[in-house]
Amino acid sequence: MSRPARTLYRKPVILLCYVRNHLTFTSLPQEHQPRAKGRRADALMDEDAGWNVFDAERDGEQFDREERAALRRVAGLSTELQDVTEVEYRQLRLERVVLVGVWTSGTAADAENSLSELAALAETAGALVLDGVIQRRDKPDPATYIGSGKAQELRDIVLETGADTVVCDGELSPGQLIHLEDVVKIKVVDRTALILDIFAQHAKSREGKAQVSLAQMQYMLPRLRGWGQSLSRQMGGGGSGSAGGGMATRGPGETKIETDRRRIREKMAKLRREIAEMKTGREVKRGERRRNRVPSVAIAGYTNAGKSSLLNRLTGAGVLVENALFATLDPTVRRAETPSGRVYTLADTVGFVRHLPHHLVEAFRSTMEEVGDADLLLHLVDGSHPQPEAQLAAVREVIREVGAQKVPEIVVINKADIADPLTLQRLLRAEPRAMVVSAHTGQGVEDLLELIDAELPRPEVELKTLLPYTEGALVARVHREGEVLGEEHTAEGTLLTARVHQELAADLRRVSLTPA
Repeated sequence: MSRPARTLYRKPVILLCYVRNHLTFTSLPQEHQPRAKGRRADALMDEDAGWNVFDAERDGEQFDREERAALRRVAGLSTELQDVTEVEYRQLRLERVVLVGVWTSGTAADAENSLSELAALAETAGALVLDGVIQRRDKPDPATYIGSGKAQELRDIVLETGADTVVCDGELSPGQLIHLEDVVKIKVVDRTALILDIFAQHAKSREGKAQVSLAQMQYMLPRLRGWGQSLSRQMGGGGSGSAGGGMATRGPGETKIETDRRRIREKMAKLRREIAEMKTGREVKRGERRRNRVPSVAIAGYTNAGKSSLLNRLTGAGVLVENALFATLDPTVRRAETPSGRVYTLADTVGFVRHLPHHLVEAFRSTMEEVGDADLLLHLVDGSHPQPEAQLAAVREVIREVGAQKVPEIVVINKADIADPLTLQRLLRAEPRAMVVSAHTGQGVEDLLELIDAELPRPEVELKTLLPYTEGALVARVHREGEVLGEEHTAEGTLLTARVHQELAADLRRVSLTPA
């Protein structure tokens, strides 16, 4: 029995804009949308109403029937502008999205905070959030993520809002993406694809771009799809004696999708070789710092916690600071000094996020080695966030994945100027090695510098030596590599009291005018 023909679905006319070095599909200006939405509604009305691919949802015992039967609207997510002067511009450059989340555990506030974070990610990627819904389930539906019935309700919300993209708060399997798109009739992306898109926009260095490209290919490889003739064989593949064989028809016999996969794997292998070569160059620089006995401090934390702002406050580096997620992708290492004059390096690293895609952790592993090789870790947390404890847990999970859990850690609670005092007190009670600062106002920064000075590893040899004035380079080396406790200029030379490492102590004893 032949299947009934499906009504051809015509998508609304779209404009193609070039924004932020990437192509973005956007909807028409406001005055053209009702007609486009009407065509889409007519086409959807002709859709086969009897389509039923998925099994009915299991009647779970964990949730009440009313809770399971409803999509929960999340208020306060819409970023649609009311100012007429800005509406026209943003409608030409932004995708219009509806957010969807599945609430499987925790409280309702936890689920809404997760969707709020997804809204911030979507805005960072250049989208206009129109609406957001949450469904309570014991686990995501294996076919459509939210179940076939709720997918139909989601289609109604899409038609009502005029959205052109659905963003799901989780990583969807290839089958879930395909089936959900079949129902809602617009593009569907998951949280992983959204984060990868943000990384692709913000990567500036050659290594950052290579790492993002590798992660994107790892994500895309199992999600390749072929249609119609794209699945046919190349060059036949039959022998000379076969019925359909002959000259110019024998070949590898690969399908088009197999060829695409092979090319992606070859490109991934090439990117891995390039990243390994870049890793060698960074290891050389770290080795030079270790030879010079320069202590290192790494700043790690949740995305948009204020890491770059703190780096600028401590060193005056002038690194890009932006109120956006993943504004920093390329690690920045700057020279800094403690209040006692000790020199150390301060590294700003890529921000972490809940459910950071595994592909990204693997691709950015070489970059995150700055954290593993540090002598001290400043774990920055946003004190004004609704769930700072969840941020701490998410960052520590990634730190464990990159093998940096043994690095001494100081929890730095940032944004004290706008944080709730009760939240700050709760964090200070929960974290014994924590302090409160504001990178924006400078509050607590002096205390942080003193704590860094106390926590950095100190040279193991303490000595008092008199150096001739001809050894000015050696005196400068003591200032650079050691800790000067006292310095006095006498008639014979420079009298130094300092803590230095073993190698430098031997050089000082060799030229000293008095016994050490």
